[in-house]
Amino acid sequence: MDAIFDFVKNFTRTRYEGIPRAAVEAVKSEVLDSLATALGGSSQAGVRELVDMVKEWGGNEQSTIIAYGIKCPAPNAAQVNATMIHALDYDDGHPSALVHIGCLAVSTCFAVAERMGKTSGKEFITAMALGADFLARLGLASRPGTSLAASGWHPTALYGFLGAAAMAGKIMRLDEERMVNALGIAYHQCAGNGQCVIDGALTKRMGPGLAAKGGITAALMAERGITGAKNSLEGEFGMFNLYHGGDYDAKTLTADLGKRFEGINIGFKPYPCCGLTHPFVDATLSLMSRHDIKAEQVREIMVYGGESAYALCCVPAEVKCAPRTIVDAQFSVPWTVATALVKGKVSLEDFTQEAIKREDVLKISQKVTGELDPKQSRHGVGPGRVKILMKDGAEYTEEVEHPLGSIERPMTFEDCVTCLLYTSDAADE
Repeated sequence: MDAIFDFVKNFTRTRYEGIPRAAVEAVKSEVLDSLATALGGSSQAGVRELVDMVKEWGGNEQSTIIAYGIKCPAPNAAQVNATMIHALDYDDGHPSALVHIGCLAVSTCFAVAERMGKTSGKEFITAMALGADFLARLGLASRPGTSLAASGWHPTALYGFLGAAAMAGKIMRLDEERMVNALGIAYHQCAGNGQCVIDGALTKRMGPGLAAKGGITAALMAERGITGAKNSLEGEFGMFNLYHGGDYDAKTLTADLGKRFEGINIGFKPYPCCGLTHPFVDATLSLMSRHDIKAEQVREIMVYGGESAYALCCVPAEVKCAPRTIVDAQFSVPWTVATALVKGKVSLEDFTQEAIKREDVLKISQKVTGELDPKQSRHGVGPGRVKILMKDGAEYTEEVEHPLGSIERPMTFEDCVTCLLYTSDAADE
C-alpha cells in the first residue's frame, strides 16, 4: 500500500494530545521566526507585485496578508505570505531534508484557520507539527546518500504542494477519503526547479507561495468531492518513481510515524542566505578571529565542498564571483565568503542592489576558487572547508562540519540577539 495512506491516517487521527512537547515548542518557534522574516520580506522585490495582483483579482475577504492589512481569498493570502517569509532566505528549515518549513506551514495554517473562523490554538499547532514532520520526511526519504539539491528540484516548492494540502485538510477537518484526494490533487501540481537559482530569478522566492496556494486549492477541491490520484507517492507514476526515478528510502519515509516528529530538528539561520553557504561563512569568520586576518592581506582563497556547495561556487563561476541580482548573491559561496572577510559579518545589508556592487567585496570574491570534494557531499547541508593564502606566504585552513543554526549547533537567544543587532546596524546606515 502506498505510504500516502499512512500519512493520511496520521493526519486525520492525531490530536493535540499526541504531539510531543518538544514538537509543540518547535511550532511556536517556527511561528515567531516566520512572522519576523515575513515583516522583513514584506518590502522585497516581487512581494509588492504579488500584492497588487491579488488586489486586482479581488474576491472574498477570508484571510489576511501580513504587513499590508489586506484580506483576500485564503489561497491568495497564503501565496503572498509564503513569498514574503521566504524572500530574504532568512527563514527556518530542516538542514538534512533541505526543506524550508515555516514559510509553508505558517502561511498555509494561518490563511486556512482564518478562513475557517473556528480553529483552536491546539488544532493549529497540531496541523503545523504534522505538516513539518511530513515535509521533512519527504525530503529525507528522497535520493538517499546523494545530494538532493543537485538533483535539479527545489525541494521546498516540490514537496510544499503536498505539505500545504495536508495541513489545510487537517484544519478543514477533511475525512480520510477527502484527504487522500487532496494530496492527489496537490501532487498533480507539484513543481519547483533549481534553474531559478542558476539564473538569479525571483521565482526562487516565489516557489513556496505557489505551493501554499496550490495545496490549499487542492484541499478546497477535495472538500467539494473532486478526486485526485490515490497512490501519489509510491504509485507507478507517483512522486518517488516519476520525479526521483524510484530512488527513495521507504523506511525513512514512515519510520516511527506519529511517534518521532522531525519538526524538532528544524534550524534557524544566522545569515540571510542559502544554508549551503553557512559552513564557509562560519569557517571564514573563525579564521579571521583566530589569525587576525585582514582582507587586504589575502592573496587567494580556496573553498572545498560537496556537490551542492560546489555548484554555489561555480555554476556559473563568473556570476558567483560578481552577482547580477540579490538572488545570485544569496546563493554564492564566493560572495558570502568575501563579504565575511571584508566586513567581519554577513547581514541583511549585504543583500541589496547597492551591496552587490561594492568594489571591495567584488575584489575579494574574484580571489575565491571552488573545488569539488566528493567526500563532503551530503543529502542536506554538508561541511565546508576554507583555505586562505596570505600575501606573506602563510596559509590558514578551517573546516566546519555543522554551521551555527544547525541541529548540532542550535542558535541560542544570545545568537539571535547578535543577528538582530546586525540587522539594526544595517537599518541605521
